[in-house]
Amino acid sequence: MSASVTESRLTRRFEKLKEKNRAALVTFITANDPDPKLFRQLLEGLPTAGADIIELGMPFSDPMADGPSVQLSSQRALLAGVSIDDVLGAVADMREWEMDTPVILMGYYNPIYRYGPAEFSEAAANAGVDGVIIVDLPPEEAEELNHHLRANNLHMIFLAAPTTDETRLPRVLDHASGFVYYVAVKGVTGTKSADISEVSARVAAMRKQTDLPLGVGFGIRTAAQAAEMAQFADAVVIGSAIVDIITDGIDGDRRPQPGLAARVLDFVKDLANGVQTARLGGAENASTGAGA
Repeated sequence: MSASVTESRLTRRFEKLKEKNRAALVTFITANDPDPKLFRQLLEGLPTAGADIIELGMPFSDPMADGPSVQLSSQRALLAGVSIDDVLGAVADMREWEMDTPVILMGYYNPIYRYGPAEFSEAAANAGVDGVIIVDLPPEEAEELNHHLRANNLHMIFLAAPTTDETRLPRVLDHASGFVYYVAVKGVTGTKSADISEVSARVAAMRKQTDLPLGVGFGIRTAAQAAEMAQFADAVVIGSAIVDIITDGIDGDRRPQPGLAARVLDFVKDLANGVQTARLGGAENASTGAGA
């Protein structure tokens, strides 16, 4: 089965970064967390701060793959009021002034199923989304959504994990598009640190089986850790560390403290510096960053 998508923002971004011999920085935030205003400020500021790809969480009431940090961000966003249409509307507004930075939606299948796979895929493409990560939709069950995504030139990005054996990995790669997201630790997001040597060996082995870019996420919390991963990965994904800064910067009523957006974006700048200089010795010199 072909999972191919023609040229897109995502493929162009990876091609340009490959020419520069550096990895992509993928930053995750949850849509409307802690409120629509701060979320929009962050979405506007991330490309300038150095995010090469933006991953947006679509809040869900049972985010089983996410650790405590991202779970809380989903709860805050749901309390603030958020729907798939709100997420797509934010992307559409972003596309009025930012056409180059790829946007990936991360979420769970239940809201998409209720929305309608065909309707969701068309609406996401029209809004300017480039791909999706649906963490509870395995390759064996993904075609009911994936063929609608392909029809709208959207990538479906699949996860591979330390527990993905040599029998299952080809199934994942056969369905994947855009890039493959390697989960660097066992368990949920934001709960432990990745082992650089184990991840490096695993990524090297996967390269022998796919030409897709390989991104690494989970367990990466500092600019120094991001720089280490960026020496061999095609993308480094940071989520919980960013969400934790948001969590620490709001009061009991979910109101952001003054300067919170700037603190988040300063941290992203530190991460970007680590990733951008990683193959120039940046792993030794990168700042540990905020939120470590």
